[in-house]
Amino acid sequence: MKEGINMALDYNSLLAHEFPVAEQTYTARDCMLYALSVGFGRDPLAAADLPYVFERDLRVLPTMAVALGFRSIREEQLGIDYTRVVHSEQRLELHAPLPTAATVTSHTRVAEVVDKGEGRGAILYLERTLRDKASGTRLATSTMAAFCRGDGGFGGPVTQAPAPHQLPERAPDAVVSIALPPNIALLYRLSGDYNPLHADPAVAQRAGFERPILHGLQVYGEVAREAVQRYADGDAQRLRSITCRFTGSLFPGDTIDLAFWRDGDTLGFRVSPQGRPGVALDNGCVLLNS
Repeated sequence: MKEGINMALDYNSLLAHEFPVAEQTYTARDCMLYALSVGFGRDPLAAADLPYVFERDLRVLPTMAVALGFRSIREEQLGIDYTRVVHSEQRLELHAPLPTAATVTSHTRVAEVVDKGEGRGAILYLERTLRDKASGTRLATSTMAAFCRGDGGFGGPVTQAPAPHQLPERAPDAVVSIALPPNIALLYRLSGDYNPLHADPAVAQRAGFERPILHGLQVYGEVAREAVQRYADGDAQRLRSITCRFTGSLFPGDTIDLAFWRDGDTLGFRVSPQGRPGVALDNGCVLLNS
């Protein structure tokens, strides 16, 4: 063994790892609960929100696909130091509208592993394909990047992480301030991510946070909601893809500034907390269908 090389990870074994197929049945109630958890219905008189939170002519926000069939990689024996893993990037591509009720299957694979070097960590790209079980229709492809801070220098091939979306060097076209409710993490977790870091103060404090932090994917859904309502006339089917990097933490109860840069059907975005420095979601890009 070469001195200093972390042999816990094996590149070829990771790419060949077979994940169990996940299956989930959801209903209109789940669609409405997800919509409520990413900001629809905060104003009960907002007519544009009603189709997402009321069963009559129900619509589904496509980012619900990131929650369907979700399974934590902590359940897999991948050789990763899970205590030092953070969700660093997310991309969602939509192929067909999500039904308002269905049984879906989720197929996961390791798409790539980037070895950043000894002491610099590794990036694990997990690609999840969501299909309607009854018809076989491919609904969405969700790709998450897990930054494995303790697993760099394992001897993987020299590869480069995909370049992030570059935001324009000009003032944004719009900045939206969003007040996140203090209980929003407790609501969002009911869509399937039950990590106690987002609910239990004792767990959060052991992880170095003063209190439970917010799911990055909750804010991801807030961005999608704003993009659909502001730039797609409330038509969720126009959402083609959404991608971003998670670069900082947010807390339930924060007020955030969501900045948009528009270039036709391409929306760049960035999310920052009010009242303290830093950026929480960066290099964001929403693509809309014309």
